[in-house]
Parts: sequence; structure tokens; C-alpha cells
Amino acid sequence: METWHKSDSFWETMAPFLFSERHWESAVTDIDPTTVLLGVEPGAAILDMCCGPGRHSLELARRGYRVTGVDRTTAYLEQARQQAEEEDLTLEFVEDDMRPFCRPGAFEGAMMMYTSFGYFEDPAENRQVLANICRSLNGRGVLIVEMMGKEVLARVFRERDWDEVDDAVILQRRKVSKDWSWMENRWIVFEGQERYEFKVSHWIYSAAELSGMLKECGFSLVDVYGDLEGGPYDHTAERLVAVAHK
Repeated sequence: METWHKSDSFWETMAPFLFSERHWESAVTDIDPTTVLLGVEPGAAILDMCCGPGRHSLELARRGYRVTGVDRTTAYLEQARQQAEEEDLTLEFVEDDMRPFCRPGAFEGAMMMYTSFGYFEDPAENRQVLANICRSLNGRGVLIVEMMGKEVLARVFRERDWDEVDDAVILQRRKVSKDWSWMENRWIVFEGQERYEFKVSHWIYSAAELSGMLKECGFSLVDVYGDLEGGPYDHTAERLVAVAHK
């Protein structure tokens, strides 16, 4: 079976769940606190790694930032480019794997949102992603990595779950393995008479683990928050937000 993150079928089938209306709406409210954490002003060059259909990239461009969105899924990038054209927005979308992409010193800020990191079973490949983003930032550049942290996951973990979007239903079963470092998901989607099944697995990180990896990959300082508003990463945290300074 093809690895889930390399599968066009996975990304296209899951799009209604991954990028529902509420996710598009949340992207609008994400941008103000995100740009505050990045310390950037309109006109700055921003890298949106794993941009998907452009939720954050498009909103940044609407606010005057110079945006490069990178993703491996053709259908997502086509959707993003079409939306940009309809709104007469100027931004760049690049179809590429996140591992080799690197433009030394090209960006003032970078972002990896919505648990877009930790996909590769070989830890060296995940470190390669961070190291290349670090090299792609200018001398004072900042990277935001936003994900479900291990500590938060332990508090809210549910072995089984389901969701419904329009006429589609997804059933989810989760399992944590490798000493609480690896998440294994079984997702079954029912849409009309169709049934799809995907196995989705990725690393899960604590705040200390993610901060240590970022420093190993070239960042000098990492601040950790429990949300994009800069709340503490404690028992009330909703997400793990690492702000890494070059």
C-alpha cells in the first residue's frame, strides 16, 4: 500500500474533512496572532510549508505579505491558484516535497500549520525538513510549527471517533505506539455507495522533544506556547506552538 502522505487519493478523498468550512474560517483568525509571533509586517516574504489548498497562504496574500506556498498535492495547488486568480492575488505556489525544498535566506518567516510535521518514519528526514527551512530563512527569520502536542494528546486522547461532512462520514481509530512517540490511525470514509480506507501514521512530539530537534537543526532559540495567541503550554494548552528563532 502506498504511504499515506504520498497518496493523491488520500489527500483528495480527505479534503472535505481536513479543510471543511470551519477550517477555512479559522485560517482567517489564525493570521493576526501568527504574524505577531513571527514578528513580521506586510511586505515580508513568508514560506507556508505544506500549504494544502492555501488557507493561510491566501489570507496572508490578502493582507499584503509576499507568500510562497509549498505542497506536494497537485489538486490542492490547482485549487489555491484558481482562488488566487479569482481574487487577483499575487503569490507563488510550488509543487514539491517538503524534504528537499530550500531557498537559502529567501524568507523572513515560515510556518508549518495543522500538524504538517513528523510524517516521515526516518527521523533524519524530518530533521532535513527543519534544517532546510532554517537555511531558507534570513538572518533573523522565525519559524512557527503548530501541531497537536504529545502532552495535549494524552489529555484528550480518544481511541475511536467519527465525523460527518455533508454526505460523507469518517470513522477513526487511533493507537499510540513506540513508547508514546508514534500515532497510528485507521480512517474509514463512507461517501454515498463508496468506501475508502487509509492508514495514517506520524510522529508525535512533546514540547521538549520538538524544541530540542529545532535547536539541533540550526535554530538558536525556541519559545513554546499552548495556542497561537501566546498562551502558556500547560494543562490548559489546546495545541503545541513552537516559535523557533534562527
